[in-house]
Amino acid sequence: MALLSINVDHIATIREARGINEPDPVLAAGIAELAGAEGIICHLREDQRHIKDRDLELLKKTVKTKLNLEMSPVKDLIDTALTIKPDLVTLVPERRKEVTTESGLNVVGNKKAYKRVTGTLKEAGILVSFFIDPNPDQIQESLDAGADIIEIHTGFYSEAVLEAEILGEFEKIHEAAKLGAQLKLKVHAGHGLNYVNIKRFSSIPEIEEYSIGHSIIARAVMVGLDQAIREMIKLVSQF
Repeated sequence: MALLSINVDHIATIREARGINEPDPVLAAGIAELAGAEGIICHLREDQRHIKDRDLELLKKTVKTKLNLEMSPVKDLIDTALTIKPDLVTLVPERRKEVTTESGLNVVGNKKAYKRVTGTLKEAGILVSFFIDPNPDQIQESLDAGADIIEIHTGFYSEAVLEAEILGEFEKIHEAAKLGAQLKLKVHAGHGLNYVNIKRFSSIPEIEEYSIGHSIIARAVMVGLDQAIREMIKLVSQF
């Protein structure tokens, strides 16, 4: 049975559109856990455009399941992670002007740098996940760099339009998940997944957990956050 972690960044994005104090991503995290989510994700960007230090500090104090901090592997954010000590850090690439994360980490060719970062975090008792494209070389290099988990970037699959392209991207994900499991890595997946395109993933038992945010928050506008989360949990729990 696959698990679901909820990304609360999009709650913070709505808050920052008005520059006020609501809606509160910390409150949303509590609702998500009560609805059955197995983890809470927040992405602390260098410019703190949505999640703030305050959010991260409160989430650390209040999350009862597990707190997954997404961040780029830069010194200031590494220092923050070492101070807050989330349960898990997911290393992601970051471009200042991007609207959302556009691709996976390029671990190939940067293994030594990522290995240093991973070692530092793991010494502090923090599990480390690499957000990577479904590429065999990236998976092997992630293992060699010390990752505990790989999160397969599903964005290219989610954005595909033509059926042949959709199937091609899905097959890459399927093969990546199988390879990750063979290498004894925990396998997660996320980015762009929604209530329709996730159904195909029932055929990939190697994926243990899904990280989803935008589609759930969009659904919550219509039916409420609790129901939106329960609907997605019902889907992934059948995998």
